[in-house]
Amino acid sequence: MTSADFNTVLPEVILALFAMLALLGAVYTGKDKLASSITWATAGLFVALALWIGLSSSGERAAFGGMFVDDPFARFAKIIILVSSAAVLMMSESYMSRRGLLRFEFPILVTLAVLGMCMMVSAGDLMALYMGLELQSLALYVVAALRRDSVKSTEAGLKYFVLGALSSGLLLYGASLVYGYAGTTLFSGILSTLGGELPLGLLIGLVFMLAGLAFKISAAPFHMWTPDVYEGSPTPVTAFFATAPKVAAMALIARLAQDAFGAIPGQWGQVLAALAVVSMFLGAVAAIGQKDIKRLMAYSSIAHMGYALIGLSTGTVEGVQAMLVYMAIYVTMNVGTFAFILSMERDGRPVTDIAGLNMFSKTEPLKALALLILMFSLAGVPPMVGFFGKFYVLKAAVDAGMVWLAVAGAVASVIGAFYYLRIVFFMYFGSPTEPVESRMVPVQWALMVAVAAVMLLGVVNLFGIEPVARVAAEALVR
Repeated sequence: MTSADFNTVLPEVILALFAMLALLGAVYTGKDKLASSITWATAGLFVALALWIGLSSSGERAAFGGMFVDDPFARFAKIIILVSSAAVLMMSESYMSRRGLLRFEFPILVTLAVLGMCMMVSAGDLMALYMGLELQSLALYVVAALRRDSVKSTEAGLKYFVLGALSSGLLLYGASLVYGYAGTTLFSGILSTLGGELPLGLLIGLVFMLAGLAFKISAAPFHMWTPDVYEGSPTPVTAFFATAPKVAAMALIARLAQDAFGAIPGQWGQVLAALAVVSMFLGAVAAIGQKDIKRLMAYSSIAHMGYALIGLSTGTVEGVQAMLVYMAIYVTMNVGTFAFILSMERDGRPVTDIAGLNMFSKTEPLKALALLILMFSLAGVPPMVGFFGKFYVLKAAVDAGMVWLAVAGAVASVIGAFYYLRIVFFMYFGSPTEPVESRMVPVQWALMVAVAAVMLLGVVNLFGIEPVARVAAEALVR
């Protein structure tokens, strides 16, 4: 490893060293007594690295012979991953401490998962891709089953592990086919073999790889693990699942499609468009009958991944830019929403029953207003920022000549608006029942209010994030 390679991967090295030192420090001192300190230190490290990546890096660099790529696209995704992970850790610390769930392993496993995600978005080789993906996945399998005395949590971890292993098998089989036909694992090498006639085996390998990665973003029909894992996992873990890993997996799909198969966007674009349509409609329809807000958010994430895939399926710079903007908005909305879900309790016990929100506005008008703004943004109601996220991806589809896909997205958005507005109806017009209490620590309250304000007033900021996303997209789509 040269000094240039080391400098390129320095943020990842820092994450790895921190995880190992924190593990040793906790084991040889107070174990869970240090859990709270490690959690806050981890969140601080994530924010510091995000600032460092955003302010100090420029241009494009490659390490280890092109296996690791540091470019504006990777940096954009890493900043979202690091900041969202830090937000989840900060708003989860109090919740997990009160319920005896805060073990020292939790922030360390989150750190290792984030390290895997950073590796994923910078992968320039099939081997690097798999290393990052499995590092993320193995850590997430454990945190899903963190509540060891709960049957649901154990079931969630087991389901996630079994179906995750299946997705890894599909991915590896596809990668072996791609390697067999291309003769290299480097994305640049694979791209150089696509000049002539496309071998059928190479195309089949690509489809298998996309199917394996579709598991990671909960795209239908590879979504079956999502509702049960979201419901069974501890709520802070669910909040983590709904944010950073989705960004990493979506960025990895974009990296694979453009860097390795950018010469044939017509082939993989059809696959992604089909996944987008199925995900949008399944997420919109299946969420209507949900009574648990965590299961509802699971189907919501399936639908939202469908909208993000619309932008990606166009194969254009505008489409990738729209996807990046959409993912940034999606993660922000989910952080605010889960800050509220973490506060839901009755008689000191956490509850996630949507019916408990009946007439919530009578007892907590400010929190109800903030949640209303978040629900409107998730539904895509103008002038909330969520509306503009959907507008960008639909516009990218129209500009790429995929009008049918944009129409499908608009129809699915109208259907999906029902279950978001249903929560608003319960809060303001529902029948009086035993109300849910909302116990928020200052961090949760600040995050929820800040996100609600961004959703309402952040239209101006969109003009600030658009150029950054454009630069990131142009670095990927050549």
